[in-house]
Amino acid sequence: MRVNQIRLWCSSVACTLLQAFRMIGLAVAKMARAQCSAIRLKLLKIGACIKISVRRILVSLASGCPYKEIFGTVWARPQRINPLRY
Repeated sequence: MRVNQIRLWCSSVACTLLQAFRMIGLAVAKMARAQCSAIRLKLLKIGACIKISVRRILVSLASGCPYKEIFGTVWARPQRINPLRY
């Protein structure tokens, strides 16, 4: 019984995070009304080289990535939103 509850909780959290990602990041992109499986396949399952430094995170995508522009838009949009508005 506990395993199923944890699985349901993790699935609910993932669905909520993907919905927030859709509202914040994909609001201006072509994929604003895309299904969860399409978002996961096209934007989250991309092979990339990630370099983390003290001040920034660099994501290097392959030059042949077909969704490079959409990924750049989605990546930059949440960074422009200030969560500490009063």
